[in-house]
Amino acid sequence: MPEKETIERAREDAQEGKAPTTQAGEFVREEIHHVREGKHGARSPQQAIAIGLSKARRAGVKLPPPPKGTASARKTAKGKSHRTTRRPSSKRSHAITRALKREGRSGASHRALARQARSAARRRRSSGRARTTRSGSRRSSRRK
Repeated sequence: MPEKETIERAREDAQEGKAPTTQAGEFVREEIHHVREGKHGARSPQQAIAIGLSKARRAGVKLPPPPKGTASARKTAKGKSHRTTRRPSSKRSHAITRALKREGRSGASHRALARQARSAARRRRSSGRARTTRSGSRRSSRRK
């Protein structure tokens, strides 16, 4: 369950009209802190980010469903609101917690997060969207 402060910060972001990804960033930030504090581990920065985004979706942030995974997982992520989802059984909950505690803490290190940020930026740069905006800016500079 996310902390009250995190939910409050995300709510403030929503009231200020910020993007859902900005609101979700608060949950990701909290998750990184949990790994650093030793509450549990994460195999990689991507796993910590995924846990944070999942918590954000459950808290009602309007994020798109995860891109990969089974169709049923995407359907449940998209279709169910945070009020209708059932809690996992205590057995499963304990199993998840134990599995995460076995993971390392280096997934939330500064070095690992920097590598993740660089690779994400590289993926954004190579997408078609970036190409179109660059060509648009080139056109505007020619007009002058």
